[in-house]
Amino acid sequence: MAGFCVERGADPAACAEPVLDGTHRDLLDALEFARRWAGGGEDELPEADEKIIDDALLARLGGEAHEALRLALAWCSVEEWQPPALAVLCRSTEVRRRHASALLPACRDLAALERHDLKCLAYALAILDDEPLVVLHRPTGTGFEVRIGGIGDNFQLHTLLAHLLVGGGHVPGTAPSAESVRLATDPEPAQGRTGAVATGAFELLAPDGERIWNEGLPDDIPVVEGRRLLVLDEPMYARSWNADRFFPMLPGTAELTRVLSADEVQTWFTYTCWTS
Repeated sequence: MAGFCVERGADPAACAEPVLDGTHRDLLDALEFARRWAGGGEDELPEADEKIIDDALLARLGGEAHEALRLALAWCSVEEWQPPALAVLCRSTEVRRRHASALLPACRDLAALERHDLKCLAYALAILDDEPLVVLHRPTGTGFEVRIGGIGDNFQLHTLLAHLLVGGGHVPGTAPSAESVRLATDPEPAQGRTGAVATGAFELLAPDGERIWNEGLPDDIPVVEGRRLLVLDEPMYARSWNADRFFPMLPGTAELTRVLSADEVQTWFTYTCWTS
């Protein structure tokens, strides 16, 4: 109910504590369910369905009956916390900063067991806010400092980097359409699917040359010397995607704060598998 109220305009910061405290509790309880289940036999983890809960299952979990029931219910219902959690996380930078670091490890650990679909929650918890990013453009040997926030996935990041660097005249290429940029940044959510298409301008790479997937997150970009370091290269092949953002209620931001000097670019390239 609190999540619904936030969706209808209630203050997300005021509603965040009960929603995210409950989310955290059930994530931890579901992980404890998995730990006890694994300790009781060799069979695979059960599906997250309350139909599995019976006296035999509770006995396998051990401990007090009320505690075993709490763990079993958390295992079966933890996904129900996802919509209200997203409601508060996607509407408040303050809420994300206060809660994300505590919830994200538990969310990822539970998702890794492959019995719960927690992708949206994990993505929301991993959103970077006011995050400095060093971007090296390998074909031109240039570099930039960019500050990003509220970006839900690397499709959105890709669009905004192309807008800043290609659209700003700093590197060659085809700039993204005004509509795709609007969809990435507009505070007002798009109503339904727009059909607007964004086109890839770069290959996104980690300093070691591994690909940073568009389907991934800005949080996937490695930290080097206290800054996330991203290398842009010529795209290996033409690609495009629907320009609607992953979280409709969360506008992304990307600001070009500084063009790096040639010496700075050379120094940053020493942390990569290439030379400028």
